[in-house]
Amino acid sequence: QVQPVESGGGLVQAGGSMRISCAVSGGIFGSYTMAWFRQAPGKAREFVAGISRSSNTVQYLGSVKGRFAISRDNAKKTMYLQMNSLKPEDTAVYYCAAAPTLGDNTVLLTDSSYGYWGQGTQVTVSS
Repeated sequence: QVQPVESGGGLVQAGGSMRISCAVSGGIFGSYTMAWFRQAPGKAREFVAGISRSSNTVQYLGSVKGRFAISRDNAKKTMYLQMNSLKPEDTAVYYCAAAPTLGDNTVLLTDSSYGYWGQGTQVTVSS
């Protein structure tokens, strides 16, 4: 059974940095397109960043572009999200998602495309 597990969330001041991780057990990590989504209170879940199987292709939500960086280590079966210049509006529960794909350069942007989800990690940015 494929199980993503997030870690590394917490409280940070505005302007600070944080890195969250997603370790995946089960399945073949290198065959999955991976992504981060987030959901703030009272808001719909939104795509934050995605990365293809080979790391050749990445996509970002416009409001995080230039501040966040997604990466993965297939040998460690782990994905990362480095978040810099954090803003209070980045406060949300961040979810890791995985989906098996055939193409090395595929990034999936919608949550309905992903079949495997972590439990989420809270990121809170204080002003």
